[in-house]
Amino acid sequence: MHSETNMGNRSRAGAAAPHHRPDRRRAGPSGHDDPTTTALALAAGDGDLRAAESFVQATRADVRRFIASRTPDRMVDDLTQDTFLRALSGIRGFQGRCPARSWLLAIARRVVADHYRCRGQEPVASEVDVASGVTLDEECTLRELVDGLAPERRQAFQLTRVLGYTYAEAASVLRCPMGTVRSRVARARSDLADAIVGSDRADG
Repeated sequence: MHSETNMGNRSRAGAAAPHHRPDRRRAGPSGHDDPTTTALALAAGDGDLRAAESFVQATRADVRRFIASRTPDRMVDDLTQDTFLRALSGIRGFQGRCPARSWLLAIARRVVADHYRCRGQEPVASEVDVASGVTLDEECTLRELVDGLAPERRQAFQLTRVLGYTYAEAASVLRCPMGTVRSRVARARSDLADAIVGSDRADG
């Protein structure tokens, strides 16, 4: 009787286990939500070495994918390392005005642009890439507009247009049909165009 009770308890525990697994789909593409990543960056800026290490681990996959979508495979590791060296050397200046992931990807874009500029070439452009003369604050403003999109549209747009996922890969991550991803991206682009026009009118 005792063994049957233990078996029953183990069975119930095993059945309950899946409910306690973290749902990585609710976080960012690498499984870390932007508030957490931003908090790590701010702590790293205050001199917390463990936070700096965690920040790198949390964002490395996104940075690598971003760079891989713009450069040959042989350059990805070096440019990823350069991005983190540049980011960590200036992380004390990060104020959290925009999500740390957006701030870091803006640095990655500049690293890629600098790499091509030294060779007299042009990098592959992203739809959210902006001219090299634009300030980091203006890049953050653009990315804030992306952050203001409806969640489903923002996720589809960031995966395909910022991080370089194919529509098929994004559909797998979001667990929806590929056609749905295409539709969400198209609507996100339309929303961004409207937001940019509205911002220009407000500034005017």
